[in-house]
Amino acid sequence: QVQLGESGGGLVQAGGSLRLSCAASGGTLSSYAMGWFRQAPGKEREFVATITRSGINTNYADSVKGRFTISRNNAKNTVYLQMNSLKPEDTAVYYCAGIRLGSSWSRPDYWGQGTQVTVSS
Repeated sequence: QVQLGESGGGLVQAGGSLRLSCAASGGTLSSYAMGWFRQAPGKEREFVATITRSGINTNYADSVKGRFTISRNNAKNTVYLQMNSLKPEDTAVYYCAGIRLGSSWSRPDYWGQGTQVTVSS
């Protein structure tokens, strides 16, 4: 029943940075592990990063490791994705997702509407 709203996408040059935000309403964000996924045109949606409910543990896709950082501020009911050293291959619609306790990391329970990230060469 939680709703997720994203912001922060846009157009950036290769090597630049963006910070995506995902704010939750209708629920307490701390109840959910959170993830970021992305989908490029004509491609399957893919995992980018996840963070546990406490924010202590994180996981990243190999393609973004060392460049992207997922974080959360449960007091603000918000999750972030800091994206540095962006590449054209990062161009996609980015979705945040909430994962209930016991649910699969690959099958989130709640999705944001998505925000477009475009990286130009």
